[in-house]
Amino acid sequence: MWPEQGWAFLHLLLVASFSLAEEPECRQRDPENSQLLKDGDIMLGGLFSFHTNWIEKEETYMRNPLPLQCMSLNFREFQLAQAMLFAIEEINNSSDLLPGITLGYKLFDTCGSIARSVKAALSLINGNENESATVKACTGPAHVQAIMGEASSSPSMAIATVTGPFHTPLISHYATCACLSDKTKYPSFLRTIPSDYHQSRALAHLVKHFGWTWVGAVRSNEDYGNNGMAIFTETAQQLGICLEYSETFFRTDPSEKIEKIIKIIKASTSKVIVAFLSHMDMEVLIEGLSAHNLTGFQWVGTEAWIFDSQTASRDKNHILDGAIGLYIPKAHVSGLKDFMFNVKPLNSTKDNLFTEFYEALFSCKFKKSQSEEVPTECTGHEDLIGVENIFTDMSHMSIFNNVYKGVYAVAHALHSILSCNKTCNNKVQLNPSMILQHIKKVNFKTKEGENVYFNENGDPVAKYEIINWQPRENDKVDFVIVGVYDASLPAEKQMNLQKKTLIWANNSLQVPVSVCSETCPAGTLKVLQKGKPVCCYDCIRCAEGEVNNNTDSVTCLRCPPEFWSNNNRDTCVTKEVEFLSYKEVMGILLTTASLFGTCMTAAVAVIFFKYRETPLVRANNSELSFLLLLFLTLCFLCSLTFIGRPSEWSCMLRHTAFGIAFVLCISCVLGKTMVVLMAFKATLPGTNMMKWFGPAQQRISVLGFTLIQVIICVTWLAISPPFPSKNFKDFKDKIILECALGSSVGFWSVLGYIGLLALLCFIFAFLARKLPDNFNEAKFITFSMLIFCAVWITFIPAYVSSPGKFSVAVEIFAILASSFGLLICIFFPKCYIMLLKPDRNTKKHMMGKGVFKS
Repeated sequence: MWPEQGWAFLHLLLVASFSLAEEPECRQRDPENSQLLKDGDIMLGGLFSFHTNWIEKEETYMRNPLPLQCMSLNFREFQLAQAMLFAIEEINNSSDLLPGITLGYKLFDTCGSIARSVKAALSLINGNENESATVKACTGPAHVQAIMGEASSSPSMAIATVTGPFHTPLISHYATCACLSDKTKYPSFLRTIPSDYHQSRALAHLVKHFGWTWVGAVRSNEDYGNNGMAIFTETAQQLGICLEYSETFFRTDPSEKIEKIIKIIKASTSKVIVAFLSHMDMEVLIEGLSAHNLTGFQWVGTEAWIFDSQTASRDKNHILDGAIGLYIPKAHVSGLKDFMFNVKPLNSTKDNLFTEFYEALFSCKFKKSQSEEVPTECTGHEDLIGVENIFTDMSHMSIFNNVYKGVYAVAHALHSILSCNKTCNNKVQLNPSMILQHIKKVNFKTKEGENVYFNENGDPVAKYEIINWQPRENDKVDFVIVGVYDASLPAEKQMNLQKKTLIWANNSLQVPVSVCSETCPAGTLKVLQKGKPVCCYDCIRCAEGEVNNNTDSVTCLRCPPEFWSNNNRDTCVTKEVEFLSYKEVMGILLTTASLFGTCMTAAVAVIFFKYRETPLVRANNSELSFLLLLFLTLCFLCSLTFIGRPSEWSCMLRHTAFGIAFVLCISCVLGKTMVVLMAFKATLPGTNMMKWFGPAQQRISVLGFTLIQVIICVTWLAISPPFPSKNFKDFKDKIILECALGSSVGFWSVLGYIGLLALLCFIFAFLARKLPDNFNEAKFITFSMLIFCAVWITFIPAYVSSPGKFSVAVEIFAILASSFGLLICIFFPKCYIMLLKPDRNTKKHMMGKGVFKS
C-alpha cells in the first residue's frame, strides 16, 4: 500500500507544479524601496546617490545580509533630484507637451554603490517593491518608461548592461566615459553631457597650446578616469606630449597609496599635472597634498572638479590656485532656483531621508519626544534665504540643466508617440523600446532656446568652457571663463582662448614651463636620449654644410652644392668663389714676375740688336738667339692666361699657348746645341756637315718640332678640350673655379713632348760641354736645361698635390722659373761681356782664349 500512496502523492505534486507554471510569478529577493515617489499616468525612474558612502558590515553568512546603512549626505544629488522634479512638474502644469497626461516618478538612493544602483534599476523595471503586495507575472509591462541617472560612469555602465536587454532608456546627466558611446554594449544608454572622448582630446590640445610637453597625470581608478586618461594619452602622443608618470587611485584606497603618489609628484621634473578625477577623489588627493604643502604645480582638470566650489573650499593651502580645465557651458533654467529652494517636494519620502536632509540643511533637529532637548529645533518652516551651503550653491546650473533636458527629451518622445496635439492618444500601448527609438530622434529647443538632440551614439554636441581658477580675498576662488572649445567646428577653430589675463600656479602671470628638454633652436636637431620618452632629447648642432631653420627638427638638410651653411647653421649662404685673381697678393706677385721677365727679355733683345754686328752675337747664331728671345717673351706672357676667372677660351688658350711657346723655345735651344756640335764636327778634315745645319735647316727644324706640338694640341682640343669647371671637392666652404683638363692624356702628352725635347737638348748640350772655348755656350745651355728639367720634374708632384688655385700658381711658377732659367743661363753671360767686358767681344779674342774666360 505504501508504494502506491507514495506514487499518488508524487503525481499530486507534479500537477500542482504545472498549475503554478501556467501563472509564473516574478519576485525580487530583498527588493529596494524608492525614496521619492509620486504617481502618474507614465512613470519615470531616477537613480541618485543621496549618500556617498555606507557603513561596512562584516557578514557572518548565517543570515540574509542586512540592507546597506548609508552615510555622508550629498547635497548636490538632492539638487539634481530637485531639477528632475522641477522638469516633471513643469511638464505636468503645461498643456502644450503632454495634455491630459501626467508624469510620475520613483527616485532611488544608490548610496554610491554600484551593486545598489543595479538593484534599484531592476526594481524600477520590475516595480515589485515591498509596498506593492500584488504578485506580477514576469511578462508584465515595465513599471517605468525611462530612467534618469546615474551621475558616474561606472554605475551607469553596470546599469546600462542590465537594462539594455529590456530596451529601457537610461539617460545620464553626468556620466562622461567615452566607453558608453559603444552602442553594441550599451544600446539603451543616452546622455545630455558630452563624451569624454572630446574632453580628453580637448585637454590634450589645451596642454599643447601652452607648450607643455612634459606632464604628469593622476586619474580615478574607475571607468571615468581610466578611459578618459587612455584617450588623453593617445591624443597627447599624437601631439608630441609625453607623460612622465600616470598614477591611479580611488578614494577608498589606503593612505599609503596616496603617499606613494605624493612622493612621485615631489620627485617629478614636470610642472603640469593633468587630473582626470572625480570631485570626491580630488578632495581626497587635496588633503594629502595639503599635508605636504605641495604647491607650485600647474593643475589641468576635467569638468568633474574644475568648477566645483566644494573642492575649492577644501583647498586651504592653495594647491590648485591657477588651475585650468574644461567645464560644461553655463546655462540658465528660469524658475528652477525658486523651485529648488522649496524643499517640500522632497518630503514625499517614506523613510527618514527627508528628516536627515532637512536637519543637515538647516543645522537643526526635530524633536522625537516632548522630553527630548535639542540645541536648535526644526520647525518645518525654515527658509533657505540666507543659508549658505552646497544645496544653495547654484553654480552647477549646467548639470541641473542636463537633468532638465533629459526629462524633456522623454516628454518630447512621448509627445511624438502619443500624437499629442490638444489631447494625447491614451490608447497607445507604451513600451520602453518604442520610447528609446523616439528619444534618439528628438530635436527640440528648451524654453531658454537651447537646441537638444542626440547623435548616433546617444551623445550631445561637445562644447566646453575653459575655466581658470583665480584666487581672491577670503580664500575664495573665482572660476573665470577664459575660452571655449567647440567640437562641432573645424579642427583649427575648435579652441578659442579669449584675451583675458590667466592666473597660473603660485598666482603667477607667467605661463609655466614644463618640458623635459628645452626647444632645440634653429641650426640644431633633436637626438633622443637613450631609454627616455621622445620628449627628452639633446640638441646637436647641424654638421658643416647642413642647415635647419626650424625649431625642434629631427633632421638637418644638406645645402645645394653651390651653397654652404652659415655659422649658426640656420641658412645656406652662397659659397665663396675662389680663383687666382689679379687682385690678390699671389696674383699680383706672379703677374709682376711675368711682366718683369717679359721686360728683361725685351731688354736682352735690345742689347743683342744693338750689338748684332759684334763677333759675339754673330758667333752664337744670332737668328736663333732672336727667335729664342721672342719665344721666351711668349712664355712669360702666356703665364698671364692662367690668372683671372677661367673662361672657355682662356682654358683652351692657357695650356695650348704654354705648350707651343715652350716647344718653340726648346726647339731653338736644341737648334743652337746641334749647331755647336755640328760646327765642331765641321772643323775636322773631310767633313761637310754644316751644309745640313744652315739657317734654312734651323728654321725648318724649329717649325718641325713645333708642328708636332701643334698637332698634339689640336687633337686635344678636338677630342676633349679643357673647360671651366667648379671644384666642390677640395674645399667644403668654397667653390674653386678652375680649368678642367678635359683629356688628361692630352695634357700629359703636351708636357711629355716638352720634356722629351728638353731631355734631347740636355743630352746634346752635355756632349758639347767640353768643346773648345769658342763654342762653350753649350755649358750654359746644359746648365739651363738642368734647371729646366729640375723645375718640371718637381712640378709634377707639386701640381698634383696642390689644391684649387695653388695648382695654377704652381704651374705659373714652373713656367716663369724655367723661362728665367733659359733667359739667365743663356743670355746673361753674353750681355755681361757686351756691356761690361767689350774688350772680349772681338774676333781676335774669340779665336784666341775664348770669350768666357777671364
